[in-house]
Amino acid sequence: MEIEQRIELFLSSVSFGIAGASKNRDKFGNKILRCYLQHGMVAVPINPKEKEIEGVACAASVADLPDKVKSLSIVTPPAVTAQLAPEIIKKGVASVWIQPGAEHPEAITLLLEKGINVIADGSCLLVVLGYHDD
Repeated sequence: MEIEQRIELFLSSVSFGIAGASKNRDKFGNKILRCYLQHGMVAVPINPKEKEIEGVACAASVADLPDKVKSLSIVTPPAVTAQLAPEIIKKGVASVWIQPGAEHPEAITLLLEKGINVIADGSCLLVVLGYHDD
């Protein structure tokens, strides 16, 4: 599948999770959440230490995401991305977008082997959707 098709499939979800969501508005985990919200998309931040971010209730982990979340943005250090891969598979997430800097080769291989749509080619959701600081 070409990258454009992978992105289209990712964006076809009715709801999106953000692993690595942050209250810090300077961090990409916050900007990704705000980008979804700017485009009127339903997004669920994942952060075990926060109750809400940008007024949106947080899930504590991938396992705690609502079942309607089929696409997941990953904005975590590579070691955390590796830890998330088994959780993503168990939860039944269909698509993951591993943002630049969060890539972990073994995690990408594992996700692909399990038939998950993976975007990890350096494409950035903020660029593709168009993000602006508010």
